[in-house]
Amino acid sequence: MTPTAQRILTEFDSVAVVGLSRNPAKEAHTVPAAMRAAGFRIIPVNPVAEPGTRVLGEPVYRDLAEAVKAGETIQVVNVFRPSPEAADVTRDALRHGARAVWLQEGIVSAEARALAEEAGVLYVEDECMAVVRARLGIVKGGGSTNSLV
Repeated sequence: MTPTAQRILTEFDSVAVVGLSRNPAKEAHTVPAAMRAAGFRIIPVNPVAEPGTRVLGEPVYRDLAEAVKAGETIQVVNVFRPSPEAADVTRDALRHGARAVWLQEGIVSAEARALAEEAGVLYVEDECMAVVRARLGIVKGGGSTNSLV
């Protein structure tokens, strides 16, 4: 766990999850669900979502541009996509005003890291957001510290 991870979880309240899954058995669902239970606002993003789909009580957007067009503010982008896609997701996050990019555990990208650093955006890779949040005990308004993956 890095000081950057703690800073992201402390400073920001909403997380756009690129690659969020409707399947409750997948980590791309359980991690955002745990973050939501801890009081974070989740903005689901999944390019294959059917129009009108809702996950975790929120509308699912096909991409960050659609989320922004709908009035969402992109603070943190949490990436649940394969490592080779991380740089493209990071570019998209930067285009849409993200202040932080977090690649989930097992996802690494030197190119994504360089893009984030060059843009002055906070960056974490290869760490599970929900596990780090639970270890630190960070909770947002109305959330629970018992929210584990």
